[in-house]
Amino acid sequence: MKKLIYNNIKILRENNGEMSQQKLAEAIGVTRQTIIAIEKNKYSPSLEVAFKIALEFGVPLEKVFVYK
Repeated sequence: MKKLIYNNIKILRENNGEMSQQKLAEAIGVTRQTIIAIEKNKYSPSLEVAFKIALEFGVPLEKVFVYK
């Protein structure tokens, strides 16, 4: 069985005043294309970027990324 890392970034953005991908990207220092790729599970971010995303939303890392 193939296991993947899933994420809740789109949901977190929607729950934070409809935050745009661009605004999140700027806040954590990556490109919008990087956010798109992460949201689509086509790219696994570095640990540093993963923590920056969690910190931006004020949630634990486990609320952003889920390993199944």
